Amino acid sequence: MRAMVALAHQYGKGPMSIASVSRASAIPTAYLEQLIGPLRRAGLVESKRGAQGGYQLTKAPDLVRVGEVYRVMEGPVAPMECVSEDPSEQTCPLIEGCETRPVWLKMRDAIVDSLDSMTLADLIAQGASKRRSTTAVPTSTS
Repeated sequence: MRAMVALAHQYGKGPMSIASVSRASAIPTAYLEQLIGPLRRAGLVESKRGAQGGYQLTKAPDLVRVGEVYRVMEGPVAPMECVSEDPSEQTCPLIEGCETRPVWLKMRDAIVDSLDSMTLADLIAQGASKRRSTTAVPTSTS
């Protein structure tokens, strides 16, 4: 997610080198190279070759949901297998009539709602707001 936020900051300004994304996201370059592959295959990131090449988002940060990135990297949301977003992963033989399943469904739905209600642009805006509030100079009342 940090790499995607770094790319979102650069959106519209051209590609970022893997080294720049690594520095901006505090992710080691070798690990970042492994993470970029699934994001590229999912169509969230594209690569440009050449001296001015690198990686960039394929769509504006306000169109990239946090949940979309999460699912590419982690798979379907599922606090327990019996409530996976992917019905084929709901393998528990006790699903019908299970007394504990409602709590896992509620938890899954809350996680899904949180992830899908935010975009990369929202994360950037929240970060900027926090930076402004921590750097605000207190005014004297005396």
